Amino acid sequence: MGWMGTIGNLLEQYAGGTANPAQADAHFDQVAGAAPASTIAGALAGAMRSEQTPPFGQLAGQLFGNSSGDQKANVINELISAAGPMLPSLLGSSAVGGLLSQVMAGGGQVTAAQAQQIPPEVVQQMAAHAEKQDPSVIDRVSSIYAEHPALIKTLGSGVLAIALAKIAQAQKS
Repeated sequence: MGWMGTIGNLLEQYAGGTANPAQADAHFDQVAGAAPASTIAGALAGAMRSEQTPPFGQLAGQLFGNSSGDQKANVINELISAAGPMLPSLLGSSAVGGLLSQVMAGGGQVTAAQAQQIPPEVVQQMAAHAEKQDPSVIDRVSSIYAEHPALIKTLGSGVLAIALAKIAQAQKS
C-alpha cells in the first residue's frame, strides 16, 4: 500500500472541505510521516501562494525566525539568488545590507553564523522582493522547509489546513 493508501481518507476530508481545522496539526504530522518531501514542498508552496494565507514574505520570515543557522543560510542564499543585484540597495546602509553587499560582490554564500545575524523582519522584506523578481523562489524555499515538517507546523493550523487541501487537490489531478 502506497502512502496515499495510508492517508487517503484523511485527505478526502480536506478535499471536500469537511476536515476540522483544529486537527490540522495532528493531521499534518500523519501526512508528513507518509508523504514524500516533494509532496510536502508542493503543498507548502501552494499554501504560500494561496490568497487564504498571509503573503509569502510574511510566511518566509516566520519560518526563518524558527530555523536553525544552516536552514537560515540556505533560505538567505536562495533569496539572494532570486532577488538579484538590487537586493542590497533595498536594505540600504544597514548592517544586513552591508553584509549582503559583501557576500554578493564576492560571489560567495551566506554562512550559518552570518544568517543568524539577520532578523526575520529583514527576511520578510527580502522574500517579498525575491518573489517579485522570481516567483519560483517560493518552490525553492518550500523545498528547503519540506525536509523539516515540525518547522512548517509553526505556521499554524490555518496554513496547515490549506497545505493539506493542496495535497488532496494534487492527488485528485
